[in-house]
Order: sequence, then structure tokens, then C-alpha cells
Amino acid sequence: MSRSRIYRTTLAAWVIPAVFAVTPVIAQSVITPEQAAGEWTTYGSNLASHRYSPLDQINADNFKDLRVAWSLRTDFLGPRPDGLYGATPLYVNNLLYTTAGWRRSVIAMDPATGELVWMHREDEGERGVVAARPGAGRGLSWWQSADGSDQRILYVTPGYRLIALDANTGEKIESFGDNGAVDLKQNFDQDLDPLDPGIGLNATPLVVGDVIVIGAAHRPTGDVRSTWSAKGYVRGYDIRTGERLWIFHTIPLRGEFGYDTWNGTAEENGNAGVWAQISADPELGLVYLPVEMPVADYNGYNRPGDGLFGESLVAVDVNTGERKWHYQFVHHGLWDWDLPCAPILFDLQMDGRTIKAVAQPSKQAFLYVLNRETGEPIWPIEERAVPQSEAPYEETSATQPFPTWPLPFDRQGVSRDDLNDLTPALRAEAEQVIEQFQLGPIFTPPAVGRPGGPLATLMLPHAVGGANWPGGSFDPVTNRLYIHSHTQLMELVNTPEDMEPFNRGPDGGAPQTVAPPPNLAPAGGLGARRVSTFLQGTIPLIKPPYDRITAYDMNTGDILWQKTHGTTEDAIRNNPALAGVENVDRLGSYGRIFIGTLTTATMVIAGEGATHTNEQGETVALLRAYDKDTGEDIEGRIEMPARQTGSPMTFMHDGKQYIVLSVTHAGANVGGEIIAYALP
Repeated sequence: MSRSRIYRTTLAAWVIPAVFAVTPVIAQSVITPEQAAGEWTTYGSNLASHRYSPLDQINADNFKDLRVAWSLRTDFLGPRPDGLYGATPLYVNNLLYTTAGWRRSVIAMDPATGELVWMHREDEGERGVVAARPGAGRGLSWWQSADGSDQRILYVTPGYRLIALDANTGEKIESFGDNGAVDLKQNFDQDLDPLDPGIGLNATPLVVGDVIVIGAAHRPTGDVRSTWSAKGYVRGYDIRTGERLWIFHTIPLRGEFGYDTWNGTAEENGNAGVWAQISADPELGLVYLPVEMPVADYNGYNRPGDGLFGESLVAVDVNTGERKWHYQFVHHGLWDWDLPCAPILFDLQMDGRTIKAVAQPSKQAFLYVLNRETGEPIWPIEERAVPQSEAPYEETSATQPFPTWPLPFDRQGVSRDDLNDLTPALRAEAEQVIEQFQLGPIFTPPAVGRPGGPLATLMLPHAVGGANWPGGSFDPVTNRLYIHSHTQLMELVNTPEDMEPFNRGPDGGAPQTVAPPPNLAPAGGLGARRVSTFLQGTIPLIKPPYDRITAYDMNTGDILWQKTHGTTEDAIRNNPALAGVENVDRLGSYGRIFIGTLTTATMVIAGEGATHTNEQGETVALLRAYDKDTGEDIEGRIEMPARQTGSPMTFMHDGKQYIVLSVTHAGANVGGEIIAYALP
């Protein structure tokens, strides 16, 4: 199949039913001893962020027999439930560790029963109340000394403090920092009030040898007045003492590399943090930082220029923080397409050679593949001309980087071909709706809100992806990468207030409007409304599928298969506008969903990001498994009581394999739950 033909199939079809016979080319030595022993010792299963386990007790023949081994609700941890429980537990030395609850308590559990062995909580008072990133976060990290006598749990609190605990007792390590804690708002090369609510971290620390690497996350910054927020510098700390070893300025200081890409505005801008998971290659001594964009998310009046290291992958020395190379994937971003997830490190096999590579999934649905030693693209990445903004004072980049290979894993840009065509009536109304909007290819800038002009630019992918923080999973035996993505529309418009000159002060500028996505109704009557709505539920303006899993052969860059993932939500499936339409049970989940995949020796496993009503009238989401070669469903759809919000992991304990993941219940008084599945 030619590349162009694959491209057309990828965009037009819901499934690519291609089967490729692939012989494993990677030695089993790429699997760490911990993975081989059935442990899960880092968020991504290893420092390369593979999210892979060689376990095969649970397989295609018995997946259907999985049962709940135990579960733990987390509502009791903190003053309110966690509304988006995204933690992935660790399993090491016969204990299961995770964070849970609004205050991000740390708990150690019996892996077979879920019973608490110990718990640690930090009540940070007002600092925790105003935290930029409350809740359980993504989890924690584990470390032990070379002789195994010192074992520690590391995590970052909602109030942005780094805590070190004894892994066996949960007690603070008093010799670390100040009685077990390092205040991350201090020693930051900028002045921050302890109650500054603008910075925190959901991701787990990365521990490489005896160095802890810490990133930074910020509150959403659609308002141009937020440019004065904190800068998201990345730091390395000594694992034993908590001493700061180095700092990398993601917005360069005067005299540093990249400073001139800000055209004199580097001091006046903020964000450009690393809120995603970080990966590392200990043999090369490199840490790979996926840097987000600077503020504001949807306009750049205050930051003329490309703005390094915004939306760049940066490789730094793990011991010094020195930049070794970088690659910027979006110049002068206007779309909030931060680098959202861990880079995936692997050894690519090409023409009889082994190339140390890194693959970076993106919100914009490109998979960027680089040489991880040098930063050079494995396959050409071309600078291509893109549409330019008509907004006054906006200096858009004339070109953006386009990977020529691999092909995107989700739809990009909006045209009439993307409109909902499940019925002729829906298609007709969709044609009416889009007359009010600006359409265009990927990198089309926000529309300008002038009288008589378009209401907004319709944008695909959404600012939440494409891919998002769960990222992908990778099989190092076959060099296959699996990535979940979702297809959700977004509207972007610059209001007249945005077009005032930016005065580079905390009171300058005005917010930009980020409108909700448009939906369709069964009949007209649009009037002055941007969208029309069904009496019961809504149907997206664009056609399905709305979420999918894509499999790549990373030795060739080919897409092996692509599969619609989620069950159709009730609001869409039961809408009267679809009465009589066949095959609407699996259109995918629409909306803000975050799905991570788990790859094992035999399967790809992922839960659904939205619930539906089953035949018994129960609200459920499914845990699904797929054949790694073909994408075909593996028999058995395991019903979960809530949607998956934390990426799954697996481990072997006392001869039994478990699959554990976090889910989040809907409702004001319920929140996260940890569920462990095993065979009877």
C-alpha cells in the first residue's frame, strides 16, 4: 500500500483492517529486570515511558473472565471528591503505591486486597486551597539506593512542594530538604509568593539515578493579562538531600540560547512549563522535556517571535541541566497545542542499522520522530506555509513544521468533508451551521470578531487533543506504538477587545473568547445562535468516529491499524434524529476524555472515557482489549462503574496478574475509585 493511499484510508475510514506479519526484531534485553519480574516501578513502566509489561497470564483467551479483585473509593481523602482522578499506581517490593484524594494523600496498599498499609497526608492550609493543580495528580515516584537499604517515595503536593517518604513506613525523610520537604516555589530564579496560585504540578517526579527532575504546570491562560504568570522552569534535585542541582530556563534569560527568539519580550512572559510526564535515557545521560507553550494560549500579541522553548522537545543533561538539543514543533503557537505527554524512547531498526529514537505524540495528532542523540528528524519534517492571522498586532509564523512521515493519527483541519452525514437532515443542517464559521487546514489562526465576519474558526484537533497527557504505549519487542486520540471540535475567535495594543503591564490587554463546540439539531431555526440544539441531548457537528486507537510500526512509520474505541454515549445514540439509523452503537466518545493504553505481551488494553446505559439499565463504561496485530476486539467487554481517567497498569503478585486503573464517577458527591481486576 502506498503512503498516499494509506493517508486517504486513514482519514476516510473508521477502521484500517490491515494485517502485517511482523517478526520481533528487538532482543528481550530491552525489558528491564523490574518489568520481567512483574513490577511497575515508574509512571510509564520504565524511564523510556513504554507503558508496557511482558506479563501474559491475562491474555486473549481469558480476558473475558476478568473480575473485580478489589476496589477502593477515594472520596474520604480530602475535603471534597477528586473530579478527575488520573493517578497510575506503582507496584514494587510487594506493595502498591499511589496518590489519592483532593489533598493528594499518598497510600500504600496490599496488592491482593487493596487494604491500606500506610497513608501520608499533607494539610497545606490556604496554600493547598488556592493550588493551581489540586487533586490526586498523576501519582508518585519510587527510588532505592544501590544496596537497597534506603527506599523512598517522592511526590509533589498540590501546593507545589516536593516530599520524600520512607517507602516502608510513609514517614518523612527528615534529612531531605526541610524535614522531608522542598518548597518548589523557592530557589526558582524568580520571586513567588507561597500563596501564588499560578503554578503547581500534576505529573510525577522523574527519578534518574540519584537525580529528581521536576517540571511545572500552570492554570489555563486564555487571558492575555496572564502573561505575567510564573515561568515554568525545570529543575534537578539531589535524591538524598533535596539540594537543587540545576535549573533549565524554558524561557531563556538574557544571553542564553533562544533569548533572541522573543524579540525583547522574554522577561515579560510566563508559563512554558513542563506539565507532562518526562522521559530519560540513563545511558546517554539525557532527560527529554516536552515543553508547553507560553501565555496566552490563543494569541501572541505580547510575545512576537517563535518563542523558544515553547512547544519544543528539549534534551538536557541529567546531571547539569545543560541543553544538548531541541526541536520546536509549533512556532508562535495560537492553539494551545502544548506537548502533552511523555516522549517514547525506542531503538529503531532501519536498513540494518539501530537508531536511538524518540517519538513525541502531540495534541495536533502529529507523531514527531527524532534521533534522541542529536534531535535530527528520522523522516523529513518540512517547514510549510500556513494561513496567517488577520488580527492587528499578531505576528504569526509564516511556516510550521509538518512531518512527512508517519501520517497523523487523527483528523486535522476542518472542511465540508468533515461534516456530520449520519443522516441527510443532519448533513443539511451542518451545511447551514458552517456558513457562520471560518474553516481551514491545520494551523488556521483564530478568526477576527468583526461585524459580518465569521463567528469563529472551527479547529481540529481540539486544544485537548488529539493526544493528551495519557500519551501512548509501546511494545519494545515488535517496535509498535499504540496511541489513543479523540476528535473534538473547538471554536476560536479574537474579540474586538483583544485587538487593543498590548501595553506589557499586568492590567493590559483583554481576554480572548474560547467558545464551546458547535452541535447540530434535527431542524433549522438557527437565528442568531451559533449552534442549534436537540431537545434531548446533542449531536456533534462533525462526523464520527470521535475517539480511536492507532497502531504504528515504528521501524517503518506505517499505520498498521486504526480502530474506533468508545461506545456511543446515550445522548447521541438515543437522540430522535438518529431513529432508524443503523450501526450507531460505537461511534466513539465525544468530549473531554483522557484515555491511556496499556500494552502487554498479548494485548492492547484501554477503558472508555465516557459512560453509557447497558441492557440492564446500569451506567457503565467498558474496559476493552485489542489484538496487537490486527486491532480486532478481543472477546470480553468488562463493565466498569465509571469512566477511565487514570491510565491502566499491570503487575504480578503472589503468582496472580492484576490490571489496575483509576476511574472517576460523575456527580457532586462522588469522585475517584481504584479498581483492580484479576482472573477468578
